[in-house]
Amino acid sequence: MLRCRGWSPLAAAAAAAASSSSSPSSRERRADLLDLPPDEADVVIIGGGIMGWSIAYWLKKNDTEQDMTVLVVEKDPSDYLLVAGDPPIDIQFNPSGYLFLASEEGAAVLEHNVRIQREEGAKVSLLSPEQLKKKYPWMRTDDVALASCGMENEGWFDPWTLLLAFQKKAKSLGVIEYCGEVTSFGMTSREVTTFEGQRAHLSHIRKVHIKIPNSPNTFSVAPGMVVNAAGAWSGSVAEMASIETGEPGTKSVYKLPVEPRKRYVYVFHCPAGPGLACPVVIDTTGAYFRREGLGGNYIAGCSPTEEEEPDIQDLEVDHGFFQENVWPKLAQRVPNFESLKVKSSWAGYYDYNTFDQNGVIGQHPFVRNLYFATGFSGHGLQHSPTVGLAMSELILDGKYKTIDLNVLSFDRILNGKKALERNII
Repeated sequence: MLRCRGWSPLAAAAAAAASSSSSPSSRERRADLLDLPPDEADVVIIGGGIMGWSIAYWLKKNDTEQDMTVLVVEKDPSDYLLVAGDPPIDIQFNPSGYLFLASEEGAAVLEHNVRIQREEGAKVSLLSPEQLKKKYPWMRTDDVALASCGMENEGWFDPWTLLLAFQKKAKSLGVIEYCGEVTSFGMTSREVTTFEGQRAHLSHIRKVHIKIPNSPNTFSVAPGMVVNAAGAWSGSVAEMASIETGEPGTKSVYKLPVEPRKRYVYVFHCPAGPGLACPVVIDTTGAYFRREGLGGNYIAGCSPTEEEEPDIQDLEVDHGFFQENVWPKLAQRVPNFESLKVKSSWAGYYDYNTFDQNGVIGQHPFVRNLYFATGFSGHGLQHSPTVGLAMSELILDGKYKTIDLNVLSFDRILNGKKALERNII
């Protein structure tokens, strides 16, 4: 199990093979001929989304002392043919502040959040209803008690191109990608007694079994470490490691409280809308909207209540949800949004953490070579660069160095201590 910088059995084997012969090993030839992953990998990352590729990139970037093998397994990848020497990828960043609106009930929380942001160096302004109306005359403000607006380094960008950038760079550093579905783990375990006198099972993942595409067969990889970055499906991956409620009287490994939740995004056209003056607006109702391009188009959405949660079996968009739950909130905040036309829409999955809606990051306390980077509940895109860096530090050095993310560890689930954020969309 690779815990810190130093000798790696995989790196040592590779060095020995290289010194004895310049030709590839039979295992390497077999993998090439059959398009199979390697038999062994220092780190197997399950999930080829933005989080998985960020972790892969940072691992290889920071791996200065050994030839670490990093394998990313994704069951449904979108492949890109990239040519060395391509220009830097433009992620189409649009600078624009985030405008949070608070009612009387939420004003104190908003003020508290802004104070923390300012202490961390963020330039954020507080606006009274009068200041808000003067700055954004197209907005109805009579039910707003306070607003906050980011003054710099905020905006939006194309998430697909950011993922592509991480993927391209990680591959150039030697990360291996394999298209296949992880179906099970080969585990070993032993029973121990905790300081509290409870029984607990310490487990170790010895094999990652991957289904070969277009074949009934599976292929096994022996991992040093496994990172569960499977997004909305990470709960199912965790269950493969027997991470679920245990028997009474045992200190259980507990279930990973992450499940898929379907969310809708709507694109509408409103020529009389706020135009270039429109920031990212997070309404008191929980609805959000922002400008999309320069042609009078906008993006909007709103999370449903628990009772309204849609079926996750498909990615069909419910346009009735826009008519009944989103449009009235938009028109209440921006009267000109009374007249709009929905042009397109899409649906996607959140990796929703039912425990506290925040990410689960780091090592599992009882499955010792299993790590998590999941449960971000819609914020994984923003968090991915930092989480990737932090995970690389934890895996390579055994601890966080740049930013301490222990508050988001799996231990908080064991201890029932929620890490709640009060400034979310």
